[in-house]
Amino acid sequence: MRISDLRLLDVVNVKDGRRLGPIKDLDLDLEKGMVKGMVVPGPTRSSWGLFGGGRPEDFIIPWDRVKKIGVDVILVDANDLPEFHSENEDRR
Repeated sequence: MRISDLRLLDVVNVKDGRRLGPIKDLDLDLEKGMVKGMVVPGPTRSSWGLFGGGRPEDFIIPWDRVKKIGVDVILVDANDLPEFHSENEDRR
């Protein structure tokens, strides 16, 4: 599978079924030649600021949290990561 193929898949939390969004990027360790994690978009804010207001911050899901890569989705265990707590209801 190619990185361009991975970017077409949705990332879904296996614990609650929430869609976390598509992969925006991969976090690589070039010295060890391995994938450290994947970057997904953060929640969108409703602010309408001129200079970046409303733009989400990206979150990194460690690669060891990936449970399964399927043909349509990537299943991850993001439940106990601080940025993915269930009170963050404005996730996509």
